[in-house]
Amino acid sequence: MIFILKKILSAVLFPPGLLVIIFLLSGTWLCRKRVIAAGLVNIMLGCLLWAMSTPLVANRLVQPLERGVSIPQPLMGDVMILLCGGINEKAPDLTGKGTPSGDALWRVVTAARAFRKIHLPIIVSGGAPARGGTPESVITGRFLIDLGVPAEMIIEERQSRDTSENARYCKEILKQRGFRNPILVTSGYHMKRSVLAFERVGVRVIPLPARLMAVPEKAYSWADFIPSGSAFGVSAAALKEHAGFLFYRLKPANW
Repeated sequence: MIFILKKILSAVLFPPGLLVIIFLLSGTWLCRKRVIAAGLVNIMLGCLLWAMSTPLVANRLVQPLERGVSIPQPLMGDVMILLCGGINEKAPDLTGKGTPSGDALWRVVTAARAFRKIHLPIIVSGGAPARGGTPESVITGRFLIDLGVPAEMIIEERQSRDTSENARYCKEILKQRGFRNPILVTSGYHMKRSVLAFERVGVRVIPLPARLMAVPEKAYSWADFIPSGSAFGVSAAALKEHAGFLFYRLKPANW
């Protein structure tokens, strides 16, 4: 009982649960003051924030993105392509400045673990987030070296700014170096859009997802209805990916 009480208190005393409470209470207060429209908006925002912050909704949003995405067995190809996925450029680190951010670290670890099995070159794809900044591929490559990948096995692609450019610039490297069977490493929820981007430029890839988050047959409990920051982050990433995937499906192939 004490454990359950602690979980509930931590959920309502800190964001996003605290913001849910504020929206709901302020909405109720406005409705009682007959400011109905504003009150209903606040209540709706509170309910939406609560829903997006629950593991239940986060899991449901991620499931369609990861459906059909699996670990290939056996893992065979002639090169790996690692999509960087973001960095903390100025963060102090053990071996330099800058670290992979968010899901990017899962991708790095997956590529390094795969390298220990198949010993293939790794194309690290990611440019600078801001003009004049450090390319993502430089920081990501440093982490791969720290994890045991020889520097000579890392090929940096430093120009791309998004998934479409990842595909376009990696295609040039594949052609220059004669690679024909690339293994694509990116987050599970990002894989379908990434595969589509590479197909748009005429490159067939072997998907190797990092961090599959969806639990198709999850048995939900009371804890899955309590808001949490991590669940909200998953929901936000999933919604962004749904929008990006729709954009990719609708935009002209030559755009």
